[in-house]
Amino acid sequence: MSCYGARDLAASFRTVRKNTITIAEDIPGDQYNYRPVDGTRSVGELLTHIAFGGKFQEQINLVEKRTTMEGFDLMKFRAFFAAEIEKPRTKAEIIALLKESGEQYASALEGVSDEFLCETITMPPGGTPPSRTRFDMLASVKEHEMHHRGQLMLIERMLGITPHMTREAQERMAAMQARLSKQA
Repeated sequence: MSCYGARDLAASFRTVRKNTITIAEDIPGDQYNYRPVDGTRSVGELLTHIAFGGKFQEQINLVEKRTTMEGFDLMKFRAFFAAEIEKPRTKAEIIALLKESGEQYASALEGVSDEFLCETITMPPGGTPPSRTRFDMLASVKEHEMHHRGQLMLIERMLGITPHMTREAQERMAAMQARLSKQA
């Protein structure tokens, strides 16, 4: 019996995506072109990058169901999604894209077996590690999103926005303090 299977992976991904969408909603639309420094993605580009973040793993693991990365044209694949990320989109369009792509990915995860998640994929010669499990590759989408979500939370601070997770923690602490004050 597996302690952490496809349904767990899907549920945890949905939680991460829900928090990303909350950040996207909290940042005003007129700040979606904001770049912390030259040469970095804007808020909108970063959110769009996140929305397309699972497409590589979907293609490899869920569409082609590859057992080896030998022969996969990564540059062609990246070029297609780079063009998608650069397309101008409104805040509403980006949030809709995050919701749609997130649910599509989570639903696809729910449909795989534990045995499928344990299968390995051989990396190209010289790849490190030489092979990876499908679980590792599919879970990396969540890890990648959390990395960029950390960047977005820092950008929120730069824009004068208190991130929602901080606001929620402050509310819990205030409620706890109020309960303790009433008991005293």
